[in-house]
Amino acid sequence: MKIIQKLILPLLIIIVIALVYVVYFSPKEGLGSFTDFDTNNTAVKDIKVQILIDRGINNNKDGSASFYVIDKAGTTVLVQADHIPSGIESAETIVLRGHLNKDNFHAHDVLLN
Repeated sequence: MKIIQKLILPLLIIIVIALVYVVYFSPKEGLGSFTDFDTNNTAVKDIKVQILIDRGINNNKDGSASFYVIDKAGTTVLVQADHIPSGIESAETIVLRGHLNKDNFHAHDVLLN
């Protein structure tokens, strides 16, 4: 009986750790959604989106760029990126690291998949 009592607490701790990993830290498949962002919050978060190459990429003189992306819900958003990586023209999906404003998404970093 004492052996069972000694095993219950460690098993419960392992189950809780596994649940936290599955809910918060496991990689998510597919595109993200802009509805997960709050326009009043400037916390930097990641989102996986599809880039709309046909709408063009506008490079600015200061090294920044603007382009359009679409999320899993079909929401099209203008992205203002501080800088973009080379090869973005051939990427289908990208990961944006930034925050959502009322009229655009400010990307501090753009990562290719």
